[in-house]
Amino acid sequence: MSGSSETNSANDKLLIDIGSTYFKVSTSGSIEQHFRDFNKRILDDLLHKSGETVQRFNAKDIHICSSANGGLSTLIIGLTQSYSLKYATNIAYNSGINVIDSLIFQNIEDYSIPSDLIDVVIIVGGIDSNSGLFDDRLNQYLAKLNYSNAVYVGNAQDGAKMASTVKRLVVLPNIIDDRLHIVEKHLKDYLTNLYQQDIEGKEDIKHLYEITDNQIFSTPFVVNKSLPLINASFSVTDPFILLDIGGATTDVHYSKDLVTDNIVTEQGHDRIVFKKLGVYKSRQSLIFTAEQNEYAYELLMHLKVTENIYEEHSDKATKILMQLAIFLVLCKMSHYRPAYVTLKLLAMNSIVFTGGITKVLNTEDVEDVVAFFYRKILNSDHKPRTVLDTNYDIWTLGAKDHAICQ
Repeated sequence: MSGSSETNSANDKLLIDIGSTYFKVSTSGSIEQHFRDFNKRILDDLLHKSGETVQRFNAKDIHICSSANGGLSTLIIGLTQSYSLKYATNIAYNSGINVIDSLIFQNIEDYSIPSDLIDVVIIVGGIDSNSGLFDDRLNQYLAKLNYSNAVYVGNAQDGAKMASTVKRLVVLPNIIDDRLHIVEKHLKDYLTNLYQQDIEGKEDIKHLYEITDNQIFSTPFVVNKSLPLINASFSVTDPFILLDIGGATTDVHYSKDLVTDNIVTEQGHDRIVFKKLGVYKSRQSLIFTAEQNEYAYELLMHLKVTENIYEEHSDKATKILMQLAIFLVLCKMSHYRPAYVTLKLLAMNSIVFTGGITKVLNTEDVEDVVAFFYRKILNSDHKPRTVLDTNYDIWTLGAKDHAICQ
């Protein structure tokens, strides 16, 4: 692909983000955002709407990330809730992986076999000075599972033995050191690469390599790289959370100051991906989650609608579902309905919104739901500062900071 050197400086880059409902195209001078046409290939739709911009750049200067695949699913098998399962879950979420379940090995015979295909099984437990912690019950359980990948990150001696008996098993260094601290690099790199391979394996995404010479990264990875840089561009005070609510998933990025658990890791922020909390592709699972929440009906009444809104396909219904998504994900971060980590939400100073939600809701719509959550769930008048990234600048911060432009 050829570009015009007269139009772009040597350091100018074209950044493209492919979401499940929108795609964004960013140059040094502007950001374009377009609703996707699902009747077209992503590349065809991109070139139809932003072709003139794309054609100004050489393939080496075009950098792409995507969240259109919706993420990967994992099942984690560990020895203890307090160390192996907690540590592996932390790394999985921070790598953009969706944890569908976790189970204690000692009770493995009591667990049912998931019916859906699992993208990756993580097996963890023990420190390297221990051995003989897993037995044949693990092999029997794994033989019944439908999975694509399996990775062992427990004690070294058991890993060497299991490598010869478990199909498609990748053995990596232990994530728990002798001081019971987390060692995240090897597993995180493995999971991040799986996530990226899944993105690149999607037929629609493959075609994007026709316009770029660079690796396609996951959007949550790029956004997480932007978090230390947000203060320079937005009025955000630590500690904060960032909610990226889109069509297929909701990504939560949060300051570790909000977490009680003292997990020793390299990053100052973590993220969680809720694969089934989106407003377009995950609409039905979002509605199902709302129907299981005893306070969602009260929120609907507060917003002056009824449950009939679930049957509508209108701009108003989309707006209500976006507001529900905010409420439900805050519940999952609270003591009321903890999904994985409980955040100290009363200590939160700022809440930042990015993604498709900023195209539907204004600041007043968001603050109304946040205030309802604090009053109803936390019995508090606490009011964190609300920031809407309406121009999707946060994504470009992470991309420009060499997250993808290397």
